[in-house]
Amino acid sequence: MFCYQCEQTAKGEGCTKIGVCGKTPDTAALQDLLMYTLKGLSVAAVAAGQAGVRNAAIDRFTSKAIFSTLTNVDFDPDRFVPMIQQAAAYRDELLAKAQADTSHPAVTFKPAATRDEQVAQGEGVGVRSNPDVNPDILSLQELLTYGIKGLAAYADHAAILGQEDDAIYTFIYEALAATLDPANGVNEYVGLALKCGEVNLRAMELLDAGNTGTYGHPVPTKVPLGVRQGKAILVSGHDLKDLEEILKQTEGKGLNVYTHGEMLPCHGYPELKKYGHFYGHYGTAWQNQAKEFAAFPGAILMTTNCIQKPTEAYKDNIFTTGLVGWPGVQHVPGPDFTPVIDKALAMPGFTADSNGKEIMTGFGRNAVMGVAGQVIEAVKSKAIRHFFLVGGCDGAKSGRNYYTELVEKIPSDCVVLTLACGKFRFFDKDLGDIGGIPRLLDIGQCNDAYSAVQIAVALAGAFECGVNDLPLSMVLSWYEQKACVILLSLLHLGIKDIRLGPSLPAFITPNVLNVLVENFNIMPIGTADEDLQAILG
Repeated sequence: MFCYQCEQTAKGEGCTKIGVCGKTPDTAALQDLLMYTLKGLSVAAVAAGQAGVRNAAIDRFTSKAIFSTLTNVDFDPDRFVPMIQQAAAYRDELLAKAQADTSHPAVTFKPAATRDEQVAQGEGVGVRSNPDVNPDILSLQELLTYGIKGLAAYADHAAILGQEDDAIYTFIYEALAATLDPANGVNEYVGLALKCGEVNLRAMELLDAGNTGTYGHPVPTKVPLGVRQGKAILVSGHDLKDLEEILKQTEGKGLNVYTHGEMLPCHGYPELKKYGHFYGHYGTAWQNQAKEFAAFPGAILMTTNCIQKPTEAYKDNIFTTGLVGWPGVQHVPGPDFTPVIDKALAMPGFTADSNGKEIMTGFGRNAVMGVAGQVIEAVKSKAIRHFFLVGGCDGAKSGRNYYTELVEKIPSDCVVLTLACGKFRFFDKDLGDIGGIPRLLDIGQCNDAYSAVQIAVALAGAFECGVNDLPLSMVLSWYEQKACVILLSLLHLGIKDIRLGPSLPAFITPNVLNVLVENFNIMPIGTADEDLQAILG
């Protein structure tokens, strides 16, 4: 086993015995074999596309299969066995319809029939299976591959809501196929990585259209952090459609529905917040779920990433859906969530109301740009000195308290924009306001990064300058592959001076890092005091 795709990889180098995330060597090998098979499928898909052959079912399968290998999504090795066989079958179906280069073994190999045999195959095609590859080329290949994983995740989220673009699938095939071509060098891979960022903007645009077109544009909303007496369901992950189904199917059943983790911003969507039993937010970020889920007296539904190994305290109360899987945890394909509802009704629920504080969410691009004139005037009058975008992934690794300290020390004439689960380092801080504009604006999930980009672009247009010339600094935290592709999107847009932490990716070599520094002045976070001094002077 060797895996270094996430920020928490062992010793900052790579997981070799078991994943820090909980991934077993067998699951790691099967995920490697699936990606290897998908690369062969991609070679066939590129050739098929050139021959005018396209299959929408294969496109959707490919994005889902790639998404399944993203950190904290599917830990169930038995689910990968048929997926690998299906990928090879689709590859062969396309090869029968188009002339493709079959010189690479990934295009012709046959997956074994059993799990143990596939594990053995996977052990031979992992990240470090070719000892002769140039380290910098491998670094760029992995950067591209992890970017594609994030892109596939956003494409799948969008497709669930009916939003697709064939150009996204075409790029995924072309980019995965390119990783098998020994003729590609540094320039080709850098170009493909930036192209991945560009295509991801389109995927996030589609996801934004799906979210807002289905559920309305988010509006500023107060969300209680307390609980209401009664039976309860907790929904974690990222999927708005799954949450909508839970809300529909629990109407009139005496159940209250709570969000956890990245589902917090769902409270701002008009078509979700209209449900009277959609009550509040419970807990914080994904890495705290073992403690928080154990204390929740109801059923728990995990949609998309990020699941951790369930403890015995709640293993019988948690359900997975969609691409999420954990061995021994009941999987409910949806959209019928009767098993989840029945479990919640059988559990005690909360015995009494408990009032907590309220926090605000719902500051998507529509809400922020709705007060653009007020914001622009505040900047011109120097009431607002600077904007900080502080967000990204949260995690358990030490060093993330930096983001709490940074936000607490940001001067009172500055506004903090945030998104994704990184917000949970400071989401409940009362930072006050500037002329009625809250100093802490929650834009949404990591899936809402498109909103943040549009806000920055709109402000640049209003001030007739480039985004890099705005009084705006980006201080980001990363953990998994969605964060990788968002970073590539920002680099594609030419955004410079990004601070990234809590540590830099283990898969980035010094030479590749130097390219990023020279072209984009990307830098690691320092201390809160040092970085504020450097930014504000």
